[in-house]
Amino acid sequence: MHTHPVRRRIVLGAAVAAGATASLATAAGPAAAAGFGWSDDGANYVIDTGAGLVFKVSRTTGDLTSLLYKGKEYEGYGGKHSHVESGLGASTVSLRQIGSAILVTVVHGTLRHYYAARSGRNNVYLWTDKADTSFTATRFIARLKPGVFPNTGPDSWVEGADTVIEAGDVWRRADGQTRSKHYSGVRVMDYDHIGYTTGTVGLWMIRSNHEKASGGPFYRSLLRHSNELGVGLYEILHYNQSQTEPMRFGLQGPYLLVFTDGGTPDPALFAANHDTGWVDGLGIPGWVGAAGRGRVAGVGLRNMDPAHPYTIGFANADAQYWTRAADGTGAFSCRNMLPGVYTLTVYKGELAVHTAQVTVTAGTATALHTITITGDPSTAPAIWRLGDWDGTPAGFKNAALMTYAHPADVRAAAWTGNVVVGSGDPSGSVPCYLWKDVNDGFLVYFRLTAAQAAAAHTLRIGVTTAFLNGRPRVTVNDTWVSAIPSPPTQPSTRSLTTGSYRGNNHTFTYSVPASAWRADPSQYNVVRLNVVSGSTGTGFLSPGTALDCVDLLV
Repeated sequence: MHTHPVRRRIVLGAAVAAGATASLATAAGPAAAAGFGWSDDGANYVIDTGAGLVFKVSRTTGDLTSLLYKGKEYEGYGGKHSHVESGLGASTVSLRQIGSAILVTVVHGTLRHYYAARSGRNNVYLWTDKADTSFTATRFIARLKPGVFPNTGPDSWVEGADTVIEAGDVWRRADGQTRSKHYSGVRVMDYDHIGYTTGTVGLWMIRSNHEKASGGPFYRSLLRHSNELGVGLYEILHYNQSQTEPMRFGLQGPYLLVFTDGGTPDPALFAANHDTGWVDGLGIPGWVGAAGRGRVAGVGLRNMDPAHPYTIGFANADAQYWTRAADGTGAFSCRNMLPGVYTLTVYKGELAVHTAQVTVTAGTATALHTITITGDPSTAPAIWRLGDWDGTPAGFKNAALMTYAHPADVRAAAWTGNVVVGSGDPSGSVPCYLWKDVNDGFLVYFRLTAAQAAAAHTLRIGVTTAFLNGRPRVTVNDTWVSAIPSPPTQPSTRSLTTGSYRGNNHTFTYSVPASAWRADPSQYNVVRLNVVSGSTGTGFLSPGTALDCVDLLV
Protein backbone atom coordinates (compact mmCIF):
# COMPACT_ATOMS: atom_id res chain seq x y z
CA MET A 1 0.00 0.00 0.00
CA HIS A 2 1.41 3.40 -1.02
CA THR A 3 1.32 6.38 1.31
CA HIS A 4 1.80 9.92 0.04
CA PRO A 5 1.68 13.11 2.10
CA VAL A 6 -1.10 15.54 1.27
CA ARG A 7 0.36 18.13 -1.05
CA ARG A 8 0.33 21.74 0.14
CA ARG A 9 -1.81 23.01 -2.71
CA ILE A 10 -4.41 20.34 -2.00
CA VAL A 11 -4.48 21.18 1.69
CA LEU A 12 -5.21 24.78 0.77
CA GLY A 13 -7.98 23.61 -1.55
CA ALA A 14 -9.36 21.39 1.22
CA ALA A 15 -9.54 24.35 3.56
CA VAL A 16 -11.88 26.03 1.11
CA ALA A 17 -13.87 22.86 0.42
CA ALA A 18 -14.14 21.46 3.95
CA GLY A 19 -17.72 21.39 5.11
CA ALA A 20 -18.93 22.97 1.90
CA THR A 21 -21.65 21.64 -0.31
CA ALA A 22 -20.66 20.18 -3.65
CA SER A 23 -21.63 23.34 -5.54
CA LEU A 24 -19.53 25.57 -3.31
CA ALA A 25 -16.56 23.19 -3.31
CA THR A 26 -16.55 22.96 -7.10
CA ALA A 27 -15.42 26.56 -7.26
CA ALA A 28 -12.39 25.78 -5.12
CA GLY A 29 -10.40 24.85 -8.24
CA PRO A 30 -7.19 23.57 -6.64
CA ALA A 31 -8.90 20.35 -5.57
CA ALA A 32 -8.98 19.35 -9.27
CA ALA A 33 -5.19 19.45 -9.54
CA ALA A 34 -2.96 16.38 -9.52
CA GLY A 35 -2.67 14.55 -6.20
CA PHE A 36 -5.29 14.02 -3.53
CA GLY A 37 -8.49 15.91 -4.22
CA TRP A 38 -11.58 15.91 -6.36
CA SER A 39 -13.16 17.50 -9.40
CA ASP A 40 -16.48 17.55 -11.24
CA ASP A 41 -16.58 16.39 -14.86
CA GLY A 42 -20.24 17.40 -15.21
CA ALA A 43 -21.61 13.89 -14.81
CA ASN A 44 -19.47 12.50 -11.98
CA TYR A 45 -17.48 13.48 -8.96
CA VAL A 46 -13.91 12.48 -9.76
CA ILE A 47 -11.89 11.60 -6.66
CA ASP A 48 -8.11 11.18 -6.74
CA THR A 49 -6.58 9.38 -3.75
CA GLY A 50 -3.16 10.73 -4.66
CA ALA A 51 -1.71 7.22 -4.56
CA GLY A 52 -2.70 5.67 -7.88
CA LEU A 53 -6.47 5.26 -7.60
CA VAL A 54 -8.96 7.65 -9.18
CA PHE A 55 -12.65 6.78 -8.88
CA LYS A 56 -15.85 8.40 -10.06
CA VAL A 57 -19.32 8.60 -8.55
CA SER A 58 -22.31 9.54 -10.68
CA ARG A 59 -23.86 12.84 -9.62
CA THR A 60 -27.34 11.62 -10.63
CA THR A 61 -27.50 7.96 -9.52
CA GLY A 62 -24.73 7.51 -6.94
CA ASP A 63 -23.31 4.62 -8.97
CA LEU A 64 -19.57 4.02 -8.78
CA THR A 65 -18.79 4.59 -12.47
CA SER A 66 -15.00 4.27 -12.66
CA LEU A 67 -12.09 2.61 -10.84
CA LEU A 68 -8.93 3.82 -12.55
CA TYR A 69 -5.85 2.34 -10.92
CA LYS A 70 -2.43 3.36 -12.22
CA GLY A 71 -4.01 4.41 -15.47
CA LYS A 72 -6.02 1.20 -16.08
CA GLU A 73 -9.82 1.05 -15.88
CA TYR A 74 -11.30 -1.85 -13.90
CA GLU A 75 -14.94 -0.86 -13.38
CA GLY A 76 -18.09 -1.81 -15.27
CA TYR A 77 -19.51 -4.60 -17.43
CA GLY A 78 -22.57 -5.19 -19.57
CA GLY A 79 -23.40 -1.49 -19.64
CA LYS A 80 -23.82 -1.46 -15.86
CA HIS A 81 -21.81 0.16 -13.10
CA SER A 82 -21.16 -0.67 -9.44
CA HIS A 83 -23.92 0.21 -7.03
CA VAL A 84 -26.18 -0.54 -4.09
CA GLU A 85 -28.80 -3.21 -4.76
CA SER A 86 -29.30 -3.31 -8.56
CA GLY A 87 -28.84 0.43 -8.89
CA LEU A 88 -30.75 3.15 -7.06
CA GLY A 89 -31.72 5.29 -10.03
CA ALA A 90 -32.27 9.02 -9.63
CA SER A 91 -30.70 10.10 -6.33
CA THR A 92 -29.45 13.19 -4.55
CA VAL A 93 -25.66 13.11 -4.52
CA SER A 94 -23.38 15.53 -2.66
CA LEU A 95 -19.71 15.78 -1.73
CA ARG A 96 -17.72 17.24 1.14
CA GLN A 97 -13.98 17.38 1.75
CA ILE A 98 -13.02 17.14 5.41
CA GLY A 99 -9.29 17.61 5.76
CA SER A 100 -7.56 14.56 4.30
CA ALA A 101 -10.84 12.75 3.60
CA ILE A 102 -13.53 13.15 0.96
CA LEU A 103 -17.09 11.96 1.58
CA VAL A 104 -19.78 11.44 -1.06
CA THR A 105 -23.37 11.08 0.20
CA VAL A 106 -26.08 9.41 -1.89
CA VAL A 107 -29.71 9.73 -0.81
CA HIS A 108 -32.49 7.71 -2.42
CA GLY A 109 -35.77 7.70 -0.54
CA THR A 110 -35.08 6.36 2.94
CA LEU A 111 -31.77 4.81 1.91
CA ARG A 112 -28.44 6.59 2.32
CA HIS A 113 -25.15 5.38 0.89
CA TYR A 114 -21.67 6.79 1.35
CA TYR A 115 -18.28 6.64 -0.38
CA ALA A 116 -15.11 7.99 1.19
CA ALA A 117 -11.49 8.41 0.17
CA ARG A 118 -8.44 9.09 2.34
CA SER A 119 -5.34 10.80 1.15
CA GLY A 120 -2.61 8.41 0.03
CA ARG A 121 -4.70 5.24 0.31
CA ASN A 122 -5.89 3.21 -2.67
CA ASN A 123 -9.15 2.31 -0.97
CA VAL A 124 -12.81 3.18 -1.47
CA TYR A 125 -14.61 3.16 1.90
CA LEU A 126 -18.36 2.45 1.75
CA TRP A 127 -21.33 2.54 4.10
CA THR A 128 -25.00 1.71 3.50
CA ASP A 129 -27.83 2.89 5.74
CA LYS A 130 -31.22 1.29 5.10
CA ALA A 131 -34.09 2.49 7.26
CA ASP A 132 -36.93 0.23 6.14
CA THR A 133 -38.07 -2.50 3.75
CA SER A 134 -38.44 -0.26 0.71
CA PHE A 135 -35.55 -2.37 -0.63
CA THR A 136 -35.89 -6.12 -0.18
CA ALA A 137 -32.15 -6.80 -0.12
CA THR A 138 -29.04 -5.05 1.14
CA ARG A 139 -25.99 -5.45 -1.02
CA PHE A 140 -23.30 -3.60 -2.89
CA ILE A 141 -21.96 -5.12 -6.09
CA ALA A 142 -18.71 -3.98 -7.64
CA ARG A 143 -18.92 -4.76 -11.35
CA LEU A 144 -15.49 -5.28 -12.92
CA LYS A 145 -14.38 -5.58 -16.51
CA PRO A 146 -14.04 -9.06 -18.04
CA GLY A 147 -10.72 -10.55 -19.00
CA VAL A 148 -8.66 -8.73 -16.39
CA PHE A 149 -8.58 -11.33 -13.65
CA PRO A 150 -8.39 -15.14 -13.94
CA ASN A 151 -11.77 -16.77 -14.54
CA THR A 152 -11.25 -19.62 -12.08
CA GLY A 153 -12.95 -21.08 -9.03
CA PRO A 154 -16.31 -22.66 -8.14
CA ASP A 155 -17.99 -19.27 -8.60
CA SER A 156 -16.76 -18.88 -12.21
CA TRP A 157 -18.23 -20.15 -15.46
CA VAL A 158 -18.24 -19.57 -19.23
CA GLU A 159 -21.67 -18.52 -20.47
CA GLY A 160 -20.75 -19.25 -24.07
CA ALA A 161 -19.79 -22.86 -23.34
CA ASP A 162 -21.40 -24.06 -20.10
CA THR A 163 -24.98 -25.29 -19.69
CA VAL A 164 -27.57 -23.87 -17.30
CA ILE A 165 -29.02 -26.64 -15.15
CA GLU A 166 -31.02 -24.70 -12.57
CA ALA A 167 -32.82 -21.35 -12.29
CA GLY A 168 -30.49 -19.53 -14.66
CA ASP A 169 -27.68 -19.33 -12.11
CA VAL A 170 -26.23 -22.85 -11.81
CA TRP A 171 -24.01 -24.05 -14.66
CA ARG A 172 -22.54 -27.38 -15.72
CA ARG A 173 -19.18 -27.46 -17.44
CA ALA A 174 -18.25 -29.98 -20.14
CA ASP A 175 -16.37 -32.07 -17.56
CA GLY A 176 -19.52 -32.42 -15.43
CA GLN A 177 -18.42 -30.04 -12.68
CA THR A 178 -20.89 -27.35 -11.61
CA ARG A 179 -20.40 -23.62 -11.09
CA SER A 180 -22.50 -20.84 -9.61
CA LYS A 181 -22.21 -17.41 -8.07
CA HIS A 182 -23.65 -19.08 -4.95
CA TYR A 183 -20.71 -21.44 -4.50
CA SER A 184 -18.44 -19.42 -2.24
CA GLY A 185 -17.96 -22.35 0.13
CA VAL A 186 -17.29 -19.87 2.95
CA ARG A 187 -19.19 -18.79 6.04
CA VAL A 188 -19.19 -15.09 6.86
CA MET A 189 -17.08 -15.65 9.99
CA ASP A 190 -14.38 -17.38 7.92
CA TYR A 191 -13.39 -14.56 5.59
CA ASP A 192 -12.26 -10.95 5.90
CA HIS A 193 -11.80 -10.22 2.22
CA ILE A 194 -12.65 -11.64 -1.17
CA GLY A 195 -11.35 -10.71 -4.58
CA TYR A 196 -8.92 -11.39 -7.38
CA THR A 197 -5.28 -10.92 -8.26
CA THR A 198 -3.25 -11.04 -11.45
CA GLY A 199 -0.08 -11.40 -9.41
CA THR A 200 0.78 -7.75 -9.96
CA VAL A 201 -2.60 -6.12 -9.24
CA GLY A 202 -5.15 -7.22 -6.68
CA LEU A 203 -8.68 -5.87 -6.24
CA TRP A 204 -10.45 -6.91 -3.05
CA MET A 205 -13.71 -6.39 -1.18
CA ILE A 206 -13.08 -6.22 2.57
CA ARG A 207 -16.30 -6.98 4.39
CA SER A 208 -17.73 -4.88 7.19
CA ASN A 209 -18.33 -6.28 10.66
CA HIS A 210 -21.86 -7.27 9.51
CA GLU A 211 -23.45 -5.95 12.69
CA LYS A 212 -26.51 -4.92 10.69
CA ALA A 213 -26.58 -8.08 8.58
CA SER A 214 -28.83 -11.10 9.13
CA GLY A 215 -28.01 -14.75 9.63
CA GLY A 216 -25.24 -14.86 12.21
CA PRO A 217 -21.66 -16.12 11.94
CA PHE A 218 -22.42 -19.19 9.82
CA TYR A 219 -24.35 -17.49 7.06
CA ARG A 220 -23.24 -18.13 3.47
CA SER A 221 -24.02 -15.83 0.59
CA LEU A 222 -22.70 -14.52 -2.70
CA LEU A 223 -19.14 -13.23 -2.40
CA ARG A 224 -17.97 -12.97 -5.99
CA HIS A 225 -18.55 -14.32 -9.49
CA SER A 226 -16.76 -14.25 -12.81
CA ASN A 227 -17.33 -15.22 -16.42
CA GLU A 228 -16.26 -13.99 -19.82
CA LEU A 229 -18.79 -11.14 -19.58
CA GLY A 230 -17.63 -9.61 -16.30
CA VAL A 231 -16.71 -9.99 -12.65
CA GLY A 232 -18.64 -9.20 -9.48
CA LEU A 233 -17.52 -8.57 -5.91
CA TYR A 234 -20.24 -8.42 -3.26
CA GLU A 235 -20.91 -7.09 0.21
CA ILE A 236 -24.22 -8.71 1.14
CA LEU A 237 -26.03 -7.97 4.38
CA HIS A 238 -29.49 -9.32 3.57
CA TYR A 239 -30.24 -11.25 0.41
CA ASN A 240 -33.39 -13.30 0.99
CA GLN A 241 -31.36 -16.43 0.29
CA SER A 242 -31.42 -18.99 3.13
CA GLN A 243 -32.04 -16.16 5.57
CA THR A 244 -32.84 -17.21 9.12
CA GLU A 245 -33.44 -13.80 10.68
CA PRO A 246 -35.45 -10.67 9.90
CA MET A 247 -33.72 -7.79 8.18
CA ARG A 248 -31.81 -5.36 10.39
CA PHE A 249 -31.75 -1.64 9.71
CA GLY A 250 -29.31 1.18 10.25
CA LEU A 251 -25.84 2.23 9.17
CA GLN A 252 -23.49 -0.58 8.13
CA GLY A 253 -19.82 -0.10 7.33
CA PRO A 254 -17.22 0.64 6.47
CA TYR A 255 -16.63 -2.05 3.89
CA LEU A 256 -13.88 -1.41 1.41
CA LEU A 257 -12.76 -1.81 -2.17
CA VAL A 258 -8.98 -2.08 -2.01
CA PHE A 259 -6.29 -2.15 -4.68
CA THR A 260 -2.92 -3.78 -3.98
CA ASP A 261 0.18 -4.58 -5.99
CA GLY A 262 -0.98 -8.19 -6.25
CA GLY A 263 -0.91 -9.32 -2.64
CA THR A 264 -3.77 -9.66 -0.18
CA PRO A 265 -4.97 -6.54 1.66
CA ASP A 266 -3.36 -5.17 4.79
CA PRO A 267 -4.95 -6.99 7.77
CA ALA A 268 -5.14 -3.64 9.55
CA LEU A 269 -8.11 -2.91 7.27
CA PHE A 270 -10.08 -5.99 8.33
CA ALA A 271 -13.23 -5.30 10.34
CA ALA A 272 -11.80 -6.73 13.57
CA ASN A 273 -8.65 -4.61 13.31
CA HIS A 274 -9.67 -1.43 11.53
CA ASP A 275 -8.98 1.78 13.49
CA THR A 276 -11.98 3.83 12.43
CA GLY A 277 -11.26 6.86 14.59
CA TRP A 278 -10.86 8.90 11.41
CA VAL A 279 -14.55 8.30 10.60
CA ASP A 280 -15.69 10.11 13.75
CA GLY A 281 -15.12 13.49 12.14
CA LEU A 282 -17.01 12.80 8.91
CA GLY A 283 -20.45 13.54 10.36
CA ILE A 284 -22.12 10.42 8.99
CA PRO A 285 -25.58 10.13 10.62
CA GLY A 286 -25.91 6.98 12.70
CA TRP A 287 -22.15 6.43 13.02
CA VAL A 288 -21.14 5.15 16.46
CA GLY A 289 -17.44 5.36 17.20
CA ALA A 290 -15.39 3.34 19.64
CA ALA A 291 -16.32 5.54 22.59
CA GLY A 292 -19.99 4.66 22.15
CA ARG A 293 -19.41 0.90 22.17
CA GLY A 294 -18.85 -1.78 24.80
CA ARG A 295 -17.32 -5.21 25.21
CA VAL A 296 -18.22 -8.63 26.64
CA ALA A 297 -15.53 -10.92 28.06
CA GLY A 298 -16.06 -14.47 29.35
CA VAL A 299 -13.79 -16.50 31.62
CA GLY A 300 -14.52 -19.69 29.72
CA LEU A 301 -16.81 -22.62 28.99
CA ARG A 302 -17.32 -25.82 30.94
CA ASN A 303 -18.29 -29.17 29.35
CA MET A 304 -16.74 -28.41 25.96
CA ASP A 305 -16.20 -31.22 23.46
CA PRO A 306 -12.54 -30.93 22.36
CA ALA A 307 -13.41 -32.36 18.95
CA HIS A 308 -15.35 -29.23 18.00
CA PRO A 309 -14.73 -25.48 17.80
CA TYR A 310 -16.98 -23.18 19.82
CA THR A 311 -18.37 -19.82 18.78
CA ILE A 312 -20.11 -17.23 20.94
CA GLY A 313 -22.84 -15.29 19.17
CA PHE A 314 -24.68 -12.15 20.28
CA ALA A 315 -27.89 -10.97 18.65
CA ASN A 316 -30.86 -8.67 19.11
CA ALA A 317 -33.19 -6.92 16.69
CA ASP A 318 -30.67 -4.17 15.99
CA ALA A 319 -27.27 -5.87 15.78
CA GLN A 320 -25.32 -9.12 15.71
CA TYR A 321 -21.76 -10.10 16.66
CA TRP A 322 -19.70 -13.21 17.23
CA THR A 323 -16.33 -14.33 18.49
CA ARG A 324 -14.43 -17.59 18.68
CA ALA A 325 -13.95 -19.30 22.02
CA ALA A 326 -10.39 -20.31 22.89
CA ASP A 327 -9.58 -23.99 22.52
CA GLY A 328 -9.34 -25.77 25.85
CA THR A 329 -10.63 -22.99 28.12
CA GLY A 330 -13.44 -21.49 26.07
CA ALA A 331 -12.39 -17.96 27.08
CA PHE A 332 -13.78 -15.28 24.77
CA SER A 333 -13.95 -11.55 24.19
CA CYS A 334 -16.18 -9.57 21.83
CA ARG A 335 -15.34 -5.91 21.23
CA ASN A 336 -16.93 -2.87 19.60
CA MET A 337 -20.54 -3.80 20.34
CA LEU A 338 -23.42 -1.35 20.27
CA PRO A 339 -25.09 -0.89 23.68
CA GLY A 340 -28.12 -3.04 24.33
CA VAL A 341 -29.46 -6.34 25.64
CA TYR A 342 -28.37 -9.35 23.60
CA THR A 343 -29.11 -13.04 23.49
CA LEU A 344 -25.79 -14.80 23.99
CA THR A 345 -25.61 -18.17 22.25
CA VAL A 346 -22.86 -20.74 22.65
CA TYR A 347 -22.43 -22.84 19.50
CA LYS A 348 -20.73 -26.21 19.41
CA GLY A 349 -19.76 -26.21 15.77
CA GLU A 350 -22.94 -24.56 14.49
CA LEU A 351 -25.33 -26.05 17.03
CA ALA A 352 -26.70 -23.86 19.81
CA VAL A 353 -25.97 -25.59 23.13
CA HIS A 354 -26.49 -22.72 25.57
CA THR A 355 -28.29 -19.35 25.63
CA ALA A 356 -28.36 -16.46 28.10
CA GLN A 357 -28.98 -12.72 28.20
CA VAL A 358 -26.20 -10.15 28.45
CA THR A 359 -26.24 -6.37 28.63
CA VAL A 360 -23.65 -4.26 26.82
CA THR A 361 -22.91 -0.75 28.08
CA ALA A 362 -20.97 1.88 26.19
CA GLY A 363 -17.44 2.42 27.40
CA THR A 364 -17.32 -0.60 29.70
CA ALA A 365 -16.60 -4.32 29.62
CA THR A 366 -19.23 -6.79 30.81
CA ALA A 367 -17.48 -9.70 32.54
CA LEU A 368 -19.06 -13.16 32.57
CA HIS A 369 -18.22 -16.08 34.85
CA THR A 370 -17.59 -19.54 33.45
CA ILE A 371 -20.58 -20.77 31.43
CA THR A 372 -21.61 -24.38 31.96
CA ILE A 373 -22.95 -26.02 28.81
CA THR A 374 -25.97 -28.20 29.52
CA GLY A 375 -27.71 -28.35 26.13
CA ASP A 376 -25.42 -30.65 24.13
CA PRO A 377 -27.51 -33.57 22.77
CA SER A 378 -24.33 -35.63 22.35
CA THR A 379 -24.22 -36.26 26.09
CA ALA A 380 -27.28 -38.52 25.88
CA PRO A 381 -26.17 -42.20 25.84
CA ALA A 382 -26.95 -43.82 22.50
CA ILE A 383 -27.12 -47.36 21.17
CA TRP A 384 -25.81 -45.98 17.90
CA ARG A 385 -25.19 -42.55 16.46
CA LEU A 386 -24.68 -41.51 12.84
CA GLY A 387 -22.83 -38.23 12.47
CA ASP A 388 -22.36 -35.89 15.39
CA TRP A 389 -24.47 -33.18 16.95
CA ASP A 390 -22.70 -30.08 15.65
CA GLY A 391 -25.34 -28.28 13.58
CA THR A 392 -23.81 -29.28 10.23
CA PRO A 393 -23.91 -32.31 7.89
CA ALA A 394 -20.15 -32.79 8.40
CA GLY A 395 -19.07 -36.43 8.20
CA PHE A 396 -21.97 -37.48 5.99
CA LYS A 397 -21.60 -38.41 2.31
CA ASN A 398 -21.00 -35.42 -0.01
CA ALA A 399 -21.16 -32.90 2.84
CA ALA A 400 -17.72 -31.43 2.14
CA LEU A 401 -18.60 -30.83 -1.52
CA MET A 402 -22.02 -29.24 -1.14
CA THR A 403 -20.90 -25.73 -0.15
CA TYR A 404 -19.25 -25.20 -3.53
CA ALA A 405 -21.07 -27.52 -5.95
CA HIS A 406 -24.52 -28.64 -7.05
CA PRO A 407 -25.78 -32.07 -5.95
CA ALA A 408 -25.72 -33.12 -9.63
CA ASP A 409 -21.97 -32.45 -9.81
CA VAL A 410 -19.92 -35.29 -11.27
CA ARG A 411 -17.72 -35.26 -8.17
CA ALA A 412 -20.63 -36.20 -5.89
CA ALA A 413 -20.93 -39.81 -4.77
CA ALA A 414 -24.22 -41.59 -5.48
CA TRP A 415 -27.01 -40.09 -3.39
CA THR A 416 -28.67 -43.50 -3.05
CA GLY A 417 -27.51 -46.46 -0.96
CA ASN A 418 -28.25 -47.56 2.58
CA VAL A 419 -26.19 -47.98 5.75
CA VAL A 420 -25.41 -50.84 8.13
CA VAL A 421 -24.52 -49.74 11.66
CA GLY A 422 -21.38 -51.48 12.86
CA SER A 423 -19.97 -52.06 9.39
CA GLY A 424 -17.26 -49.92 7.80
CA ASP A 425 -17.86 -46.17 8.04
CA PRO A 426 -21.61 -45.96 8.56
CA SER A 427 -21.73 -42.16 8.91
CA GLY A 428 -19.79 -41.73 5.69
CA SER A 429 -22.41 -43.84 3.91
CA VAL A 430 -25.30 -41.61 4.97
CA PRO A 431 -26.17 -38.98 2.33
CA CYS A 432 -25.96 -35.51 3.84
CA TYR A 433 -29.21 -34.51 2.10
CA LEU A 434 -32.45 -36.44 1.60
CA TRP A 435 -34.95 -35.55 -1.14
CA LYS A 436 -38.39 -36.94 -1.83
CA ASP A 437 -37.63 -37.37 -5.53
CA VAL A 438 -33.98 -38.51 -5.29
CA ASN A 439 -33.23 -40.85 -2.39
CA ASP A 440 -36.48 -41.21 -0.48
CA GLY A 441 -36.79 -44.28 1.71
CA PHE A 442 -33.20 -44.35 2.97
CA LEU A 443 -32.62 -47.44 5.16
CA VAL A 444 -30.61 -47.88 8.35
CA TYR A 445 -29.87 -51.49 9.37
CA PHE A 446 -28.82 -52.33 12.95
CA ARG A 447 -29.03 -55.10 15.52
CA LEU A 448 -30.31 -54.88 19.10
CA THR A 449 -29.58 -57.09 22.06
CA ALA A 450 -32.50 -58.94 23.59
CA ALA A 451 -32.59 -56.48 26.46
CA GLN A 452 -32.55 -53.50 24.09
CA ALA A 453 -35.29 -54.97 21.92
CA ALA A 454 -37.48 -55.42 24.99
CA ALA A 455 -37.65 -51.67 25.65
CA ALA A 456 -38.98 -48.59 23.98
CA HIS A 457 -36.38 -46.20 22.59
CA THR A 458 -36.20 -42.64 21.34
CA LEU A 459 -35.00 -42.06 17.80
CA ARG A 460 -33.70 -38.55 17.09
CA ILE A 461 -33.08 -36.94 13.71
CA GLY A 462 -31.38 -33.57 13.69
CA VAL A 463 -31.66 -31.39 10.58
CA THR A 464 -29.99 -28.13 9.63
CA THR A 465 -32.42 -26.81 7.03
CA ALA A 466 -35.19 -27.94 4.68
CA PHE A 467 -36.49 -27.13 1.22
CA LEU A 468 -40.24 -27.00 0.56
CA ASN A 469 -40.93 -28.12 4.15
CA GLY A 470 -39.32 -31.52 3.61
CA ARG A 471 -39.06 -33.45 6.89
CA PRO A 472 -38.50 -37.08 7.87
CA ARG A 473 -41.18 -39.63 8.62
CA VAL A 474 -39.97 -42.87 10.18
CA THR A 475 -40.99 -46.48 9.58
CA VAL A 476 -39.54 -49.26 11.76
CA ASN A 477 -39.46 -52.83 10.42
CA ASP A 478 -42.47 -52.08 8.22
CA THR A 479 -44.66 -52.48 11.31
CA TRP A 480 -44.52 -49.12 13.08
CA VAL A 481 -44.93 -45.77 11.33
CA SER A 482 -44.50 -42.42 13.01
CA ALA A 483 -46.93 -39.59 12.74
CA ILE A 484 -46.08 -36.91 10.18
CA PRO A 485 -44.17 -34.25 12.12
CA SER A 486 -45.01 -30.58 11.81
CA PRO A 487 -42.54 -28.61 9.70
CA PRO A 488 -40.22 -26.31 11.64
CA THR A 489 -39.65 -22.78 10.44
CA GLN A 490 -37.05 -22.80 7.68
CA PRO A 491 -35.96 -20.40 4.91
CA SER A 492 -38.34 -20.40 1.96
CA THR A 493 -35.67 -20.09 -0.73
CA ARG A 494 -33.42 -22.62 -2.39
CA SER A 495 -30.66 -23.86 -0.14
CA LEU A 496 -29.51 -27.44 -0.75
CA THR A 497 -28.64 -26.65 -4.38
CA THR A 498 -27.09 -23.23 -3.78
CA GLY A 499 -24.28 -24.12 -1.42
CA SER A 500 -26.07 -23.66 1.90
CA TYR A 501 -27.09 -26.26 4.45
CA ARG A 502 -27.66 -23.54 7.05
CA GLY A 503 -31.22 -22.91 8.14
CA ASN A 504 -32.72 -23.42 11.59
CA ASN A 505 -31.35 -26.44 13.41
CA HIS A 506 -34.19 -28.66 14.55
CA THR A 507 -34.46 -32.06 16.22
CA PHE A 508 -37.29 -34.46 15.36
CA THR A 509 -37.96 -36.93 18.17
CA TYR A 510 -39.77 -40.27 17.68
CA SER A 511 -40.83 -42.54 20.54
CA VAL A 512 -40.58 -46.08 19.17
CA PRO A 513 -42.42 -48.70 21.21
CA ALA A 514 -40.81 -52.01 22.18
CA SER A 515 -43.34 -53.84 20.03
CA ALA A 516 -41.70 -52.36 16.90
CA TRP A 517 -38.33 -54.11 17.44
CA ARG A 518 -37.29 -57.59 16.32
CA ALA A 519 -36.61 -59.71 19.38
CA ASP A 520 -34.04 -61.98 17.71
CA PRO A 521 -30.59 -60.38 18.25
CA SER A 522 -29.29 -61.98 15.06
CA GLN A 523 -31.82 -60.17 12.92
CA TYR A 524 -31.40 -56.64 11.63
CA ASN A 525 -33.88 -53.98 12.55
CA VAL A 526 -34.60 -51.58 9.72
CA VAL A 527 -35.47 -47.91 10.02
CA ARG A 528 -36.72 -46.23 6.86
CA LEU A 529 -36.58 -42.46 6.44
CA ASN A 530 -39.09 -40.94 4.06
CA VAL A 531 -39.29 -37.25 3.17
CA VAL A 532 -42.80 -35.88 3.51
CA SER A 533 -44.14 -32.48 2.51
CA GLY A 534 -47.29 -30.76 1.42
CA SER A 535 -45.39 -29.32 -1.54
CA THR A 536 -44.14 -30.95 -4.70
CA GLY A 537 -41.06 -30.63 -6.87
CA THR A 538 -38.78 -32.73 -9.01
CA GLY A 539 -35.24 -33.99 -8.68
CA PHE A 540 -32.97 -31.91 -6.49
CA LEU A 541 -35.70 -29.27 -6.26
CA SER A 542 -38.15 -31.66 -4.67
CA PRO A 543 -38.82 -31.38 -0.92
CA GLY A 544 -35.65 -32.18 0.97
CA THR A 545 -33.72 -31.75 4.16
CA ALA A 546 -30.12 -31.65 5.39
CA LEU A 547 -29.07 -34.03 8.17
CA ASP A 548 -27.08 -33.11 11.26
CA CYS A 549 -27.24 -36.34 13.27
CA VAL A 550 -29.34 -39.50 13.61
CA ASP A 551 -29.22 -41.57 16.79
CA LEU A 552 -31.10 -44.18 18.79
CA LEU A 553 -30.98 -43.50 22.50
CA VAL A 554 -30.43 -46.13 25.16
